[in-house]
Amino acid sequence: MVAQEFAVTHPERVERLALACTSAGGDGGSSYPLQKLLELPSEQRAAAQLKLADSRWDERWLKAHPADRALAGGLARAGQGQQDQAATAASKAQLEARAGHDVWDRLGAITCPTLVGYGNYDGIAPAQNSAAIASRIRGAQLRGYDGGHLFLFQDPAALPEFGEFLQAPSS
Repeated sequence: MVAQEFAVTHPERVERLALACTSAGGDGGSSYPLQKLLELPSEQRAAAQLKLADSRWDERWLKAHPADRALAGGLARAGQGQQDQAATAASKAQLEARAGHDVWDRLGAITCPTLVGYGNYDGIAPAQNSAAIASRIRGAQLRGYDGGHLFLFQDPAALPEFGEFLQAPSS
């Protein structure tokens, strides 16, 4: 979302743009309102976060897929025991900023080569939001990957493809 805002505000300063698991906001579709999860008891919140991160993630899936289990465990640990008031306040501010994100009407300002990637099982930034973004940026490449919100770590093709795209020579 930050990259989108920068690219629409300063398109002349961006040579190549890679957007992963994101949404434009406004009529282009918003990402899941994660701030609503804060209202849930911690155990329910943790379960909801896992399903949003990857809609396949249930006990059976994670038992059969150790790499995804490790990613899910990292997510669960990251949200536990947040005692630092500054970190808690920063996290809350980030969620509030995220809720107001809307670059939909300005995406046409992006003129550089752009890759928009999404995870096929992402419940936070669904595929249709990425398709909407790509539809507004001339020449954008749209690519779906086998994974959820963490597809860059889940699909072995994702990270190399993003790296290759970003390292391609400028025209």
